[in-house]
Formats: sequence, structure tokens, C-alpha cells
Amino acid sequence: MLTDAGNENYILYCIGQSDFPQGIRYANEREIRIQALRARISGRYGFVSRGITRRLIGELRRLEPDIVHLHNIHSHNCNLAMLFEYLRESGARVIWTMHDCWGFTGYCTHYVMSGCGKWESGCHDCPQRRKFSWFSDRSRELYDAKCRKTKPLDLTLVAPSRWMADQIGRSFLSGHGCCVIPNGIDLNVFRPVNGSFRERHRLEDKYLILGAAFDWGLRKGLDVFKELSERLDDRFRIVLVGTTNEIDKQLPDSIISIHRTADRLELAELYSAADVFLNPTREEVFGMVNIEANACGTPVLTFNTGGCPECIEERSGCVIAVNDIDALEREIVRICRERPFKPEDCVMNAGRFENSIIYKQYFDLYKGIIGE
Repeated sequence: MLTDAGNENYILYCIGQSDFPQGIRYANEREIRIQALRARISGRYGFVSRGITRRLIGELRRLEPDIVHLHNIHSHNCNLAMLFEYLRESGARVIWTMHDCWGFTGYCTHYVMSGCGKWESGCHDCPQRRKFSWFSDRSRELYDAKCRKTKPLDLTLVAPSRWMADQIGRSFLSGHGCCVIPNGIDLNVFRPVNGSFRERHRLEDKYLILGAAFDWGLRKGLDVFKELSERLDDRFRIVLVGTTNEIDKQLPDSIISIHRTADRLELAELYSAADVFLNPTREEVFGMVNIEANACGTPVLTFNTGGCPECIEERSGCVIAVNDIDALEREIVRICRERPFKPEDCVMNAGRFENSIIYKQYFDLYKGIIGE
């Protein structure tokens, strides 16, 4: 949309590949791994990567942007202090889409499962420190540094969900403007698709329960699927997408494990084949998989956590209290047997998040910030 409207724009990235003509890669995977190791040793997660950051700032100096839009800047791809000092001096307007909670905590990206609320007044003695630092707890130091470095910025925050906006409003970032713009979906890809998945796996006469994630574990509810596989009878079959060899070792034979899909179209075929999509995540800022499933005509069952309830409507799925496995089981059986949700209603709900709608919201935000 920006390019079509005649606006010069660039993507600066360091992980994966971009086919965008104005994509600029400013670091490589080897450098990122080295900086990740340095962060674990020093405990200064988000405040290493000086060489990478100098390169990033060099590109920004060359481009002289009016607006700098930040997304995930804690993949060991920049030094927060260096980047924010440059942005303050440059006079650029800054937008930061908060895809997780790292921007206002000492270390963690999520804190719901740990039950920690220290981020509201000042992080210290981090209960998740060992995930980020091997030898020392610098959570108070990093929390204070983030607070100092963000305060003088001309900063607008974007929350993908109302839940996230509420968290921001209770943090030291509350003094900055914040708006809610959800993540968008390509409805040309995620749509009801006829495929042969059921036939290939001999599931024609089964109720198919689908789960999809890229980091299966307690946070994503792997234990929930394992328990449900023991509770549900042979008429039901669970399929998990995004698993690994290590995850396979934890799964019963009754669960079908798919490590990866060839592309998004194959994923859409899997969503379409399911009778219900189950997302028992315990920590989530938004819950994109809920929308993807709905877009393929499949109803969603999700825990009442983070932004997940905002992704569906009464006509497209159900929200269940976190860890209420009994309620999940009952709803799975009800949905599969009674078919209370119409595919067209699920698709209609997903339409609220269509890419062009979300792009326009960002486009309007950009125009408002630079006064056009």
C-alpha cells in the first residue's frame, strides 16, 4: 500500500529472507547466534549487538526516514540503548508494534504463566531469569535502562490486541500514545480448501481436532492435547502441526504429528479439513492461528488468555477458562456432533482482519503522525 501510494519505504531485517525490492539485510544468522551467546553470558539481553546496531544505524542515516516502525527488536539484532539514542537525536517519529511484553520488562516476553507482576513497578529477582541469563540477574538494570531510553522518544505504540494495550497502559510506557491494530491475514491464502488430507490418513469417518504452533510445550498446551487424547474415544483424532522429533517422543501414537507444512496453502488445507481448531495456549498477545482457522471455515476453541478471545465471535467459536480440560472436552464433543457453527460465519469473522483493512489502519496512522 505504501509503495502503491508513492511513498518510499524500506524493510531492514536480519533473519530469514525478504523478496521485497527495498529489503535490506543488516546482519546474518552467525552474528545473531554469537550475540545470543554474549547475552546469555553477560545477562544483558537486548543490550549487546553493538556492531550489528552500528550497521543498522548506518543504514538509517543513509535513508533518513521520517518514520521508523519497529517490530521485534529483541532477537539479538540490536542494542536498545544505541538504537534509541540515535532515534532520539535523529528526530524521526517512531512507531513500535509490541508483539510481546519484552519492551516493558527486564527480561521476559511473557509473564502470565509465572504470575509475575513486578513489571508494573520495577523488575527484580526475575523468576524467568535463567531463560535469558546463565550467571546473573540484571532484570532491574535492564528494566531501568528501557525506562530511561524510551521516555524521551517521540514514540507511538501499537498493540495487536486490547489486552496488550491494557498491559502497556499499566507499564512505564503508559506516557506514550497507544492504539490497537490487530495482525492481518491474507484471505486469498487462508480460505476453505478442498484437499485429500483425510483420505491420505484414513480419517474419513473421524472427528478431526487440529492444533498448530511452532514452539510446542507447556505454554502452547501440549499437555492438554496429550490428556485429551486419553479422554476422547476412537471416533476422535488429534493432529498437531509444527512438531519436532523431540516433541514426537512425548506424543502417544494416537496423535498425528506433522513437523511442517510445505507452504501456507497446505496449512489452509489442514485447517479446512478439521472439525474444530483447538488453541489451548496459556500466554498469547493475539492468537493469529485462531483467525487462520476461522478463515478456512473451521470453528475455534481457545483458552481465555491474552488477546485470544478478541480473535473470535460467538458465531465462530468458544472461549474456555484456562486449564479447564473438562469444559474443553465437552465443547469438542458438542461441536463435532452438533455442528453449531457455520463455516460461512467463521469466514465472516476472519474478514475483520483482512490484510487490506489492517494495512489501511497503519497507513492512516502514518499519515496522522506526519500530519498529512
